[in-house]
Amino acid sequence: MPTSGPGSRPPTIADVATAAGVSRTTVSHALNGLGKVDPRTRERIKKVAAELGYRPNLRAQRLRRGQAKAIALASSMPFAVAGGPSRLGFYMEVAAAAAERALVHGYALVLVPPVQSDSALYSVDIDGAIVVEPDVNDAAAAQLRERGLPYVALGRPVSPDDDAPYVDLHGGPVAELLLTHLREQGARHPALIIGAGSRHSAVDARAAFERVAAEHGWAPLVATAPEEGGEQAGYDACAALLADHPETDAVCALVDAFAVGAVRAIQDSGRGIPEDVMVTTRYDGLRASTCEPPLTAVNLHLDRAASDAVELLLSRLRGDVTMTVSTAPEPEVIARASSLRVMPPA
Repeated sequence: MPTSGPGSRPPTIADVATAAGVSRTTVSHALNGLGKVDPRTRERIKKVAAELGYRPNLRAQRLRRGQAKAIALASSMPFAVAGGPSRLGFYMEVAAAAAERALVHGYALVLVPPVQSDSALYSVDIDGAIVVEPDVNDAAAAQLRERGLPYVALGRPVSPDDDAPYVDLHGGPVAELLLTHLREQGARHPALIIGAGSRHSAVDARAAFERVAAEHGWAPLVATAPEEGGEQAGYDACAALLADHPETDAVCALVDAFAVGAVRAIQDSGRGIPEDVMVTTRYDGLRASTCEPPLTAVNLHLDRAASDAVELLLSRLRGDVTMTVSTAPEPEVIARASSLRVMPPA
């Protein structure tokens, strides 16, 4: 029996076959869940392999099966939004949970930088991908379709011709939660700042704001800002809002970078937060918690959503097309100093 230790060679499938008294084919089938191997023989072979310290050659397995055993996490969001503190929050939270879930199934997770038209996504060796909040005519989704690779979306796809399975991140309900919170804190003239694109979070938030505004008699004041502008774009959009609509007493800036810029604009205008203008944002990440004052945000349960996205993608890779939508847990408002005018009872 092969020995282990410094200088010893690693055990091979032939060593396992000899020790177990079976053929190499039987060992391969037993360890990979293939063929018709008696359950008792399969367990005996697994035990022998473990005792020998045998590890399968994953590269050889991938070549035989024609699989990369890897999935990608991709998005077309620009660096101004996806980078910096947001990357350390949103993307790392999604990536950590997705990588853990993928590894349970024997897959690696590949992190792809924000995808543009000349992205290296064309050459990454993957079996499929999770696309984070695809926009209309999304570059990442387009490249995956061109390669013939399956993908699922984290957040509802908005392109009319995109029927990819997705995990619902509650775009409309998240906006309604924030608006309800602002109203409870005394807002009567709120405004919404969203990205200029058409990601589900912006589209659904606008629709939700218009519904809530009609219900409460608010002016449906919506400003858009280019995602690539980051914090400065949020600053400029909020400064313009305050100049044109000085009665504005609350700003719901869904992109966290925009919200940080909005805080600076409000402070530079001589207004106080939250006594003059309250501020909320969508994602409860590093930008929200380290802003001054800290921002009221929403727990999107991204760990669960990311795990569900992996399961949805792997089911597609197995040929199961029955499930098309998975719903993340209900979002929760995390109230902080940026919007707390009415303190909860002790």
